[in-house]
Amino acid sequence: MCVAEALSMTGFATYTTLLTQLQREWSLSNSEAGLIGGVFFAGYMTAVPLLTSLTDRIDSRRVYLCACVFSFVGAAGFALLAEGVLTALLFQFLLGAGLAGTYMPGLKTLTDQLEGTAQSRGTGFYTASFGIGSTISILVCGKIGAVYGWQWAFAFGAVGPCIAALLVTRLMPRGRTRPAHEPSPPLLDFRPVIKNRSTRAYVVGYCVHNYELFGQRSWMVAFLVFCAALQPADAPMIMSAATLAACINLLGPVMSVCGNELAIRMGRERVIFTFMTASGVLACFIGYLAAAPWWFVVIVMAVHYGLMLGDSAALTAGAIASAPPDQRGSTMAVYSFVGFTSAFLAPLVFGVVLDLAGGNKSPIAWGLAFTSIGIFGVFAPVVRWWALREHAQSTLKPPRP
Repeated sequence: MCVAEALSMTGFATYTTLLTQLQREWSLSNSEAGLIGGVFFAGYMTAVPLLTSLTDRIDSRRVYLCACVFSFVGAAGFALLAEGVLTALLFQFLLGAGLAGTYMPGLKTLTDQLEGTAQSRGTGFYTASFGIGSTISILVCGKIGAVYGWQWAFAFGAVGPCIAALLVTRLMPRGRTRPAHEPSPPLLDFRPVIKNRSTRAYVVGYCVHNYELFGQRSWMVAFLVFCAALQPADAPMIMSAATLAACINLLGPVMSVCGNELAIRMGRERVIFTFMTASGVLACFIGYLAAAPWWFVVIVMAVHYGLMLGDSAALTAGAIASAPPDQRGSTMAVYSFVGFTSAFLAPLVFGVVLDLAGGNKSPIAWGLAFTSIGIFGVFAPVVRWWALREHAQSTLKPPRP
């Protein structure tokens, strides 16, 4: 499942990796560029409630296969037909819908075979494979785009989902579904999930996590290109911005697994709030460092990325553990929908702030844009204090007669 997840994402970061090239070729404003980046997540959040909740009713491998078709059509269509904003929006939407039917349904297929600590660790490795997939997408698509053109980079993105579909449908066991004699609630009835207080907490945490993560991911290569342009002519540039972004992405899987192991030993809430706060505070300073020495900017970006991923697997493992087995698909649907709604908004808000604050040639504008994605993490300690206070007050209330 981890290999399949990484392969299904070959087209995931193609647009964001080639953003500077496409923005120049299509004369896109920062707001238009951010909208195209964000519509990927619009496709995700449109498709994920149906596709993921269906895994409680039918074999999740069938959902996975259908989603791989979406990913293939989106990437192939981009390579063959994209020529501006409207066509790019359509194919980015399909790529997002493809991810909606592979990421969480794939996790459902995996966790149905595991329980307890093995389930938590399996979740950690699986979510880490998301980072591996995005790294492959950034690195390979960046190289192909630079040498052969952006169309061939998207063509590469169409290959991975085909292989992933074969792996899952041919090699994975059938996932758990509701027994035929057991009545099913109406499709897309998420009330039991929303009423679960523990699940709601993880959903909100994932929303904040994705807002910062995907805002940064969508604009990381463009920011590194801007930083490189501010360096002295004799400053050493060991590798391109896209290659650097791919190397930074490699920290994600390591930090995701390590963060989940810390959560198993030290408690999920403590680990989640610690990483969320640290990454949020650091994000508020990154943009203002654009003119700093190149090596320093890269190190700070790497540290920030690692901190952002430190709570990723812990959040997802907590959401799965909080759900009854027959509601895992619905729980993952709500979890993904809310989380990727914020992922859709983040690149767009980032681009709008960048435009309003002076454009992508202004370090101040970049500083404010990064602050717009980090600000919610800054308030994480306040939320934790409030939650602990509410819990303490509820335990002090006398029991009802």
